[in-house]
Amino acid sequence: MFYAPKDGHGLPHNPFKALVAPRPIGWISTRGALGDNLAPYSFFNAVADTPPQVMFASTGAKADRPANKDSVAQIRETGVFCCNIVSYALRDAMNASSAALAAGEDEFAAAGLEKAPCQLIDCARVAAAPAALECRMTQIVELAGAANTMVIGEVVGVHIADEALTEGQFDVARVQTLSRLGYRDYSAVRELFSLNRPGQI
Repeated sequence: MFYAPKDGHGLPHNPFKALVAPRPIGWISTRGALGDNLAPYSFFNAVADTPPQVMFASTGAKADRPANKDSVAQIRETGVFCCNIVSYALRDAMNASSAALAAGEDEFAAAGLEKAPCQLIDCARVAAAPAALECRMTQIVELAGAANTMVIGEVVGVHIADEALTEGQFDVARVQTLSRLGYRDYSAVRELFSLNRPGQI
């Protein structure tokens, strides 16, 4: 089949997000005047390594945040955020934190998650996360479409749980890092294989 997105796809569910998969999940925590907020975003990725930078995109708005969602609103307010890495063990808590709570309601509490302090920014992080990236916002980019916003941040601090390291490497298979596949589907990394680039030993 072929379809132009502007004309619709004619399928029961939009295939776009399932086609671009797997996508890592940025579990974004922020702190603002209304308190702490935590929400998962599957439009998320690392975009540079020197200096390290990540991005996430928020799509849509909510009744009490007509321009965007709580995460973006609080990043505009403070200029910082933390990206928590989601393990398979945290799948239910991550899903619970995606509930459309009113601004000011704490998703950490709603999901039964313990907070830990960040070191270089004023923000909470998920204590049980296998890793967390403390970020200072560098750009907020308004994307085409209603309430589509991309946030880019420089990673200024990195937390890695000791048990997530194997022989000095972050062990994604041990952590079983979670990814989004589209629709209601997710996957956990359990199998790895290595490839050498051409010319490398």
